[in-house]
Amino acid sequence: MTIGDFIKGVATDVLQDLLKKATGTTKRRKRRLSPQQTITKAIEDLISKPAKRQTSRKRTVRARSKARRRAY
Repeated sequence: MTIGDFIKGVATDVLQDLLKKATGTTKRRKRRLSPQQTITKAIEDLISKPAKRQTSRKRTVRARSKARRRAY
């Protein structure tokens, strides 16, 4: 096997891969959800989120302090 044959083989493989990728990409439309599916999805999203941690009172008071509000 010569270097020319090797390069030719690699070039053809690359071209074939590019052609496969170029022809294989098509745009798909998203299916619209029915009202029941929309409600179900919203409920699932609410359930799957973890609960927020309660911030300490000390931190809240600091965040609302007059000095902080003046700074902005």
